[in-house]
Amino acid sequence: MNSKILQTTAQAMVAPAKGILAMDESKPTCDKRFAALGIPTTEENRKSYRSMLVTTPDIEQHISAAILFDETIRQETNDGIPFAKHLEARGIIPGIKVDQGAKALAGYEGEKVTEGLDGLRERLQDYAAMGARFAKWRAVITIGGDMPSAACIQANAHALARYAALCQEQDIVPIVEPEVLMDGHHSIDDCYEVTESTQNEVFSQLRMQGVQLDGIVLKPNMVISGSDCPDQADVYTVANRTLACLKSTVPAIVPGIAFLSGGQSDDKATAHLDAINRLADAENAPWRLTFSYGRALQQLAMKLWGESQSSDAQQAFRKLAYANGKASIGIYQTAS
Repeated sequence: MNSKILQTTAQAMVAPAKGILAMDESKPTCDKRFAALGIPTTEENRKSYRSMLVTTPDIEQHISAAILFDETIRQETNDGIPFAKHLEARGIIPGIKVDQGAKALAGYEGEKVTEGLDGLRERLQDYAAMGARFAKWRAVITIGGDMPSAACIQANAHALARYAALCQEQDIVPIVEPEVLMDGHHSIDDCYEVTESTQNEVFSQLRMQGVQLDGIVLKPNMVISGSDCPDQADVYTVANRTLACLKSTVPAIVPGIAFLSGGQSDDKATAHLDAINRLADAENAPWRLTFSYGRALQQLAMKLWGESQSSDAQQAFRKLAYANGKASIGIYQTAS
C-alpha cells in the first residue's frame, strides 16, 4: 500500500468546484431507465450513451472523476479510445464499481447486505491494470417498521471495511458508500438517527480493518425527510442536520465527502449541496464537500439523447455539472 498515492488520488477526487460522475449503473438498471424512455436496450446503446457523457466539451472543468461499470471499463468510446484512457487524457480520474449488489440478509426480512467480497482482490488487480484508480461499494440501509436492525448495519459496515482494505492494498482509493435510503414515510429526525448510527459503525469497522482514513472518500446520503413523509424539511434544515451528523461521525482526517443524490430531483440535489457548503464554510468544516451524482446529473441528458442523440444532451449534462460544481463551493445561488 502506497499511502502517498492514496492521499493524492483521494484529494484530487474532491478537488474544489468539481465532483464525481456516477455512470456505473448496472446493465439491468441502465436498461430499465432506457426502456422507460423508449430507448432500445442494447450494449451498443449503453456504450454510445456513456460515450456521449464523457466526450461532452469542457466537462473536466466540473467533473474530477467518473465511476464506470464492468461493461464500460472494457469498452471504447465512439472514437475508439478505451473509456479509462479517454478519461485520464481529459484529467478525469477513472474508477470502477466493484460490489455485486444488495442481497437479502438472512434472518432479517426486508433488509439487505451487499455482496462481492469473494474474489475481490483479483478483480481489483485486473481493474487497476485497466486503469481504475478508485473503486465504489454501495451498502443500502432501509428505514421502516423495525428496520434497520443492528445486525444489518453491522454486516454492511463490516463488508464496506473489508472492501476498503482490499482496495488500499492495490493503491486504489475506496469510495465508501453507506446509503440510508430516502424511500419511506420517516421524518428527518429518523433519518438523522439512522445515518448517525450507520456512519459511526462504518468508521468503527474501517479502523478495525486498518483502513487509511486519509485515503478514502465517503459517499453518504444527505439527512433528509423520507420521500413519502408529509412534513418535508426545508433546504436550510437539511443542510443543518446533514452537517451536524457529519460532525458527530466523520473524522477530520477524511479528505472529502461526495454526497449521493439518492433519488432527489436535479434542483433539490443541487440546492441542498449549495446550502450544506455555505453552512460548512461558515462553520469551518474540515472536509471538502462535493457530489457524486448519477440520476441528478444524467436524467435530462438521457431523455434528450434518447429523443435525438443531438448536442442538446451534452449541453444539458454540462449545465448540471456546472451548477453542481458551483454548489460544491457554496456559490450556486450567486452564480445562477
